[in-house]
Amino acid sequence: MARSSAKSSGTDAPRITLTAPSDLTDWAPAPGDVLTGDRIDGRRIASLDLAGERLPDLELEECVVDVLHADDADLRGLRVRDTVIEALDAPVLRASSSSWREVRVAGGRIGSAELYDSGLNGVEFVGMKLGFVNLRGATVTDVVFRDCVIDELDIADARLLRVSFEGTRIRAAEGSNTRVEHVDLRGADLDRVERLEGFRGATIGADQLYVLAPLLAAQAGYRVA
Repeated sequence: MARSSAKSSGTDAPRITLTAPSDLTDWAPAPGDVLTGDRIDGRRIASLDLAGERLPDLELEECVVDVLHADDADLRGLRVRDTVIEALDAPVLRASSSSWREVRVAGGRIGSAELYDSGLNGVEFVGMKLGFVNLRGATVTDVVFRDCVIDELDIADARLLRVSFEGTRIRAAEGSNTRVEHVDLRGADLDRVERLEGFRGATIGADQLYVLAPLLAAQAGYRVA
């Protein structure tokens, strides 16, 4: 049904092709086992604790991680590919200029996500609570936010292509010079949204238009009497 609706409206759905990795080697990393620039490949990890570590340019490929603790870790240039993260816990996630390709993050909480200048391609965020998400200058392609809560989304200077928000509450979204193509907001809860700048060109439903009319009029400079 969702695919038919997207097609009929001229809005293409995200193309998600992730297959969960298999034939993995169990690994329980001890403190100090993960170093800057390391490549972790083909592992099943119950708990990966990187909190507070300085680990730029870390690579994670074809892995399943049950819980990733990344609070205040320096993960600039992080590369994650063909990987499932069951829960991501990071009050502060510092991962600018990172690359995420065919990744599922299936739960967890991020207070502040520093993902500016990053590339997200074929990524699913499921059941997550997200505070401030900084995607300034990012390229976001074939990405789904499903059953999430996003307090504030900054997409200034970003490019969004085939992005959907299914069952996701967005409280505020803003940005300038944002390029939006095939972005679907029809599955989002926008009832209490404060700002919607940056999503010009996205697809919304008729019922959402009724709810958002006062906000859209105010942004356009109209007074509603």
